[in-house]
Amino acid sequence: MGMATLVGVLPRLVRLTMLAALMVEHRRGAGGVQPSGGASKAATGLAVLLALTGCAEPGEPLGLTLSGAIPTSLPEIVPTASAPVVMPVPRCPPEMVLVWAGVRRYCVDRYEAMLVDAETGARISPYYTPSRKWAKQAASYWESHRREVGDDKAQAIGLPALPAWQLQRDFEPKAVSRGAVTPNGHVRGVDAEVACEKAGKRLCTWQEWHQACRGESGQQHPYGPTYEHGRCNVFREAHPAAVLHDDASRGHTDPRLNLVRVNGKPLLRKTGATPACASKWGDDAIYDMVGNLDEWVANPDGEFAGGFYARSAKEGCERHTTAHPLIYGDYSLGVRCCQSLPSVP
Repeated sequence: MGMATLVGVLPRLVRLTMLAALMVEHRRGAGGVQPSGGASKAATGLAVLLALTGCAEPGEPLGLTLSGAIPTSLPEIVPTASAPVVMPVPRCPPEMVLVWAGVRRYCVDRYEAMLVDAETGARISPYYTPSRKWAKQAASYWESHRREVGDDKAQAIGLPALPAWQLQRDFEPKAVSRGAVTPNGHVRGVDAEVACEKAGKRLCTWQEWHQACRGESGQQHPYGPTYEHGRCNVFREAHPAAVLHDDASRGHTDPRLNLVRVNGKPLLRKTGATPACASKWGDDAIYDMVGNLDEWVANPDGEFAGGFYARSAKEGCERHTTAHPLIYGDYSLGVRCCQSLPSVP
């Protein structure tokens, strides 16, 4: 048997299993004498397969004698119905909300992010830049400088506590979306990128952020088509820098800014504390996309959206700013992350 002959019959090898089974039935029902012994039976099966597939060269002796009729055809194979394969539907993580636009789907954090140490999970103070260097610098500067600006009442407001570990080592922030917590302000664009990446997510594009903010109904504000004062935590009655420094344009790195209360109420609210400002998607909702904190979106030149609590803005979901680069950060800036999902076919 030549190599060329063997190669030529390779497409027919799939028939061998069926033929072997037929041979078993043939030996059981044939009236002739069957070869005995394991080796003899194996040789008989092989001889039949070679004969049927044409692998034997003309004149090449097989050295075997077969009895009974050898089957030369296979029975018809009737396909049977099987259950359809159901592919699992990709879902958003529990802390995120599904947003869709036609066949395109993606996930958006339900709340503005609080930041933790990516390595240990320790909470990063929401009142300082999430960086050992910059937090230490701000704490040192404002501990003394706060006594030089503002009235006596403002000067009496002490700096928020800064965990000792934030002063002792470098760390990387990780975004966590959780309700009823103080979201992190003082977030630079570069910090926002890292925080989302460490959470297995990414910054939303402006287009994604804008669509998510408008809700399933696609309106200019999370709650409807026109501005309603007080529905979102924006355009508040006071500016924290004006309260602490007598000048709204100064001292935006002061760690005390997001501690300011007006009429007994905090200017910066905890996540989800303004339920009237919810962008609804199906039975779920995304909170505070307008107001509370501005939120960085993906743009190499720097861009954030939504307005923060003291911004005099009535544009709702249309509000976005490109005035600062990614290395900029102040009390009014936070982050919210997105995550991609496969498109629906």
